[in-house]
Amino acid sequence: MKDGRTHLAHKAEQAVDLETGAVVAVTLQGADEGDTTTLAATVIEAAEQLAAVAEDKEAHQKLAAGGIEEVVADKGYHSNEVLTDLAALELRSYISEPDRGRRKWQDKAEAQAAVYGNRRRIRGQRGKRLLRQRGERVERSFAHLYETGRMRRTHLRGQPNILKRLLVHVGAFNLSLVLRRELGAGTPRGLAALKRALRPLLERFFEAWEPLWAVTNRCCAEIVALLRSPARWRRNPLGE
Repeated sequence: MKDGRTHLAHKAEQAVDLETGAVVAVTLQGADEGDTTTLAATVIEAAEQLAAVAEDKEAHQKLAAGGIEEVVADKGYHSNEVLTDLAALELRSYISEPDRGRRKWQDKAEAQAAVYGNRRRIRGQRGKRLLRQRGERVERSFAHLYETGRMRRTHLRGQPNILKRLLVHVGAFNLSLVLRRELGAGTPRGLAALKRALRPLLERFFEAWEPLWAVTNRCCAEIVALLRSPARWRRNPLGE
């Protein structure tokens, strides 16, 4: 582990779309690997997943033409190498910067430009808004998957098996976003709350239509009785 202990553990890392909150990609690495060394794999996985989605014509129209354009992350991902690599890929970074004091940039002009550019962006209005969205959308997915979904611990062995289980959880989370958009509730608890909220409205609706239902039921009963008595039908074919 990072603190020197020996423990069988893995670290899940997610790429989340800040506009919708959907998980675009998820990767699984060893828990002894730092965030700055695993970000590249997650960004690459997200780019591959978006490229696969873009093959659908309808989905392609809703995706950005350039694919991934911005990367937003917390200060655990801030390093010279990460910012330099993102700048080389023409990706705008919005990564929170930890307090490292006054730094020396001798013979590090490229890293200095990347760090200063990132610092300028996170201090702007757009950067602050994106970092707030990161704290809301990204952390929400972690809460649903690992706290409510109980994926902090697993009894599976082997990285492929754990990753499969994690992908099932992520798929269910994305499905809940679709259900919330279509039905107004994405979880059983939310659906129950929605039913409780709609119950008074439905009661008023049925109360307003109760007289009409009574007339309809009476007419249907008379028609059924008429059809069941052919002798009466022959005597009075017009129902007069």
